[in-house]
Amino acid sequence: MNRIVSGGWAAALVLLLMLTSCTEEPIVEQPIPSGLYVDAAQSLGEISPYVYGTNFGPWMVVTADLFDEAENAGITFLRWPGGHWGDSNNVTERQVDQYIDLARKMGAEPSINVRLLGGSPEQSAELVRYTNIEKGYSVQYWGIGNEPTLYDDYSTGQFNAEWREHAEAMLAVDPDIQLFGPEPHQYVAATREDLQDDQGIDYLESFLETNGDLLDIVAVHRYPFPSSMTDQVKIDDLRQNSAEWDMLIPALRQLVIDKTGRDLPLAVTEINSNWSRVTGGEATPDSFYNAIWWGDVLGRLIKNEVDYVAHFRLQSRESGGGFGLLARFEVRPTYYTYQMYRQFGDELLFSTSDENDVQIYAATRDDGALTLMIVNLGAEAAESPLTIANFDGQLRELVRFDAQTMAESIPFEPLEQTVNLPAQSMTLLILQ
Repeated sequence: MNRIVSGGWAAALVLLLMLTSCTEEPIVEQPIPSGLYVDAAQSLGEISPYVYGTNFGPWMVVTADLFDEAENAGITFLRWPGGHWGDSNNVTERQVDQYIDLARKMGAEPSINVRLLGGSPEQSAELVRYTNIEKGYSVQYWGIGNEPTLYDDYSTGQFNAEWREHAEAMLAVDPDIQLFGPEPHQYVAATREDLQDDQGIDYLESFLETNGDLLDIVAVHRYPFPSSMTDQVKIDDLRQNSAEWDMLIPALRQLVIDKTGRDLPLAVTEINSNWSRVTGGEATPDSFYNAIWWGDVLGRLIKNEVDYVAHFRLQSRESGGGFGLLARFEVRPTYYTYQMYRQFGDELLFSTSDENDVQIYAATRDDGALTLMIVNLGAEAAESPLTIANFDGQLRELVRFDAQTMAESIPFEPLEQTVNLPAQSMTLLILQ
């Protein structure tokens, strides 16, 4: 039954409401403490299982000496045939079979790039047919070509048209596959001069406008160093570089939305610190510091919600550069970065750091553990304040990766209000 309030009763009710509203305490947001901060109650969503990837191809060899290390690397995503090899050679059915066998043994999700330069739509369709129809491998993720921005005498318009021809032929064979693209050789956000053809047309923008309707995942490549073949990259160069991803990924996401009208998944399908084959330096891809740099970059990519990441590459001999997680007979330092992240959680939590050289990434695991990955990029040890909100638990394990400790559990003291971090290190705290 409706009631009508009138006269003095109405005035009294209005006064009562005014007084009540005036006596309520205003909501005040609490400031985030200085140092390292984690809010265990603030979930940022699931971490993609495919951010721990790498590149592999028929031109790489995982020897019997390192097969166990390859299987236990913690790699969850493989891009194949990796690099420009696939645009210079036709893959064979036997190579496909061997690749799928390796991916399954490693527990990694396979992806395949068909040949664009020197290939044909019919050839690409046949590769999809053999892989998914005849053999039933159910490879979901496919790319078309590799770094068309480096092809000689090749325009944006030609790439857009040929990519679409290949895509349509492949989808006609298996409409359930998902397509990566356009995979340019460098993505540097606002300054994309390297991604323009001879007419000054931007490859990435033009591709998204033309083929965004067929595209499932926007993929780019990035090697920040060297800027010339004479550069000698130093530790300080890498230390200052990793923060660029906090600018690059949001810019890429906004560009995709602007050009396609869709918030598509993002991928970095080739990435390392250096594109040259230089080895033996303090900050070359085979160096210890490269592994620490990659630990921070990977954390930033996770935090920026990238869905697919493929480091370059799984294996390389010294003559082929220091890129590989695996060398000929031993693992390289960056291998241990993946060993650290193997124990990281799968649900991202809110975390911040106001320290220049120390970053923190937080997650929860299925077993209820809270995991904190802390990277010290600095040349000095750090004693960083640590605040964990909304979590009642204790430190159960401390895993360390530094110049002396290769992703191993070490003895620890009860966790206090600060955490001690060796210089140039990764530290994983596991609390339950």
